Amino acid sequence: MTSFNRSTSRRLKKLTQIPSVWEGDRRPLSSPTPHPHSEGKGECILWVDGSQGMVRGMDVISPETGPEAIVRTLMRAMENPHSPAKPARPQRIVVKDREIQFYLRGVLQDLDIAIDYAPELPLIDELFRGFAEIIDNQVPDLPPQYAQVLHEKAFAIWQAAPWEFLEEQQILSIEINKWDIGTLYASVMGMLGMEYGILFYRSEESLKRFRAAVLQDDDSQGHLEEAFLKQDCLFLTFEREDDTEEEDEFDDLADLALSEIDPTFGTIHPLEGLRSVLYEEDAVVIFLALESLSRFIRDHRHQLHADDFPSLSHRYRISLPEAREGTKLVPVTISTMPQLATELEEMAELSISEEDEEDLGSSLFRSLRDDLIPEDSFLSLGVISWEMLEFLRKGVTYHQAGEIKAVGDGLPVILIQTSRPKAKTVIETLEATGGLKAICFNPGADPFDGDRYDLGLLQTHNGELFLFGEFLDADPIHVEARKKWNQRCKNTKGYCGLIIAKGLTGASRGNPQLRDMMALFEARSLSPKDLGIGTLQLMPQFQLE
Repeated sequence: MTSFNRSTSRRLKKLTQIPSVWEGDRRPLSSPTPHPHSEGKGECILWVDGSQGMVRGMDVISPETGPEAIVRTLMRAMENPHSPAKPARPQRIVVKDREIQFYLRGVLQDLDIAIDYAPELPLIDELFRGFAEIIDNQVPDLPPQYAQVLHEKAFAIWQAAPWEFLEEQQILSIEINKWDIGTLYASVMGMLGMEYGILFYRSEESLKRFRAAVLQDDDSQGHLEEAFLKQDCLFLTFEREDDTEEEDEFDDLADLALSEIDPTFGTIHPLEGLRSVLYEEDAVVIFLALESLSRFIRDHRHQLHADDFPSLSHRYRISLPEAREGTKLVPVTISTMPQLATELEEMAELSISEEDEEDLGSSLFRSLRDDLIPEDSFLSLGVISWEMLEFLRKGVTYHQAGEIKAVGDGLPVILIQTSRPKAKTVIETLEATGGLKAICFNPGADPFDGDRYDLGLLQTHNGELFLFGEFLDADPIHVEARKKWNQRCKNTKGYCGLIIAKGLTGASRGNPQLRDMMALFEARSLSPKDLGIGTLQLMPQFQLE
């Protein structure tokens, strides 16, 4: 049996011993008549001063925690008790569990405290009765009659995975026209492959307000939190069950088994804030929304996978789990909103352009074309595995093949992400020039301020050079990326690739997924010597009025 260190025993014996009887116990923190949908809340350890009628120490622990926990709580009750109690050592302790009695007698034998047994502990019994009443009176997260069916509908959505083909701005309207709900506006989330769910906005205005607020030039935590709480919507989100620190090991919830996914329901309102409890009216509405969305995805999945967001509409008659006000079948119309999707996408593109305008300026190297890659694009230098390369070859809309052999850790690639319409324009332009011939990094210089650049160039088969990036030579991040690029190109005998992806204004901005990749161009890597154009000079732009 573990016992106190001698120094600890001496410290505790220095505490004033008061003529009090303390009660102590460890019990499950739950109602004696558990709710069918309630979950265990662990166990509670209580130490109370029966003579003065006050709680001196309390802890909530996991049921698997060992007997040492009751001693740790007792030590705090003696040395650091809850206010207004003062540090002290009791003359007598009473417990109603024989095992706890014998355990404490062994641990506390040097502290001159009597450890007795009693079949009843009046003060602690009363406290736990109060805890049970609180638990019994708690409103469940979901109405009991809808809990199971809502979880079933949520898992149906998870398996349908609408985020694989619907971006956040591709809104679906769900017309219910019942119980004070007119039309809901569904926005599918899949943020960076980590946050999945669906927001059901109660109005188109609320949806637009939120997106406009997020796009403002203020990404402070306070601003984002305020924008979040001003939404007016119902929501379904998916999280990892039993959320722990280990979740960091997973980059994507989609990699987890279905048994590890936990759906969460709730509502947000500017005056009410975030509420993770659905009352019956909310549950009925979100049930209808999920059921109609599931059917719509089932019936139109192929059309929704198209490059352009199609105009679709379907009316369903949905049976409620329980008859409500004599209504058994509810007509629900669900439709795509291509015009709104275009409006939201333009709003995001305008925000990005304004944000980057000052940084991009008018740095134009005159001998190059800079009209291929949109200024607001996301750009990265990286590598894809040979397995991923095979997936891309089969999955992209446009593929320019090469004679690449699998050598090294993968194919070095330049990835350019922009919006879907702009991505299509980039692909069409490269096709019109005969396709991509080579990728090169060439030195550039600004003769006015002395800055030196590493210029990313695309060479097409008709001989044109397109600028895709300007990188300062002094940028340590780019220097490191270039070292890896050069080594990987050396490993592949000079073969590399260009990936054009969509999704810049959607959920996968900055982290395009496989479904976002629209084109793969397999090409060669050229050195500045092979290109043979020397150092390019930055030429200033003048505007005549």
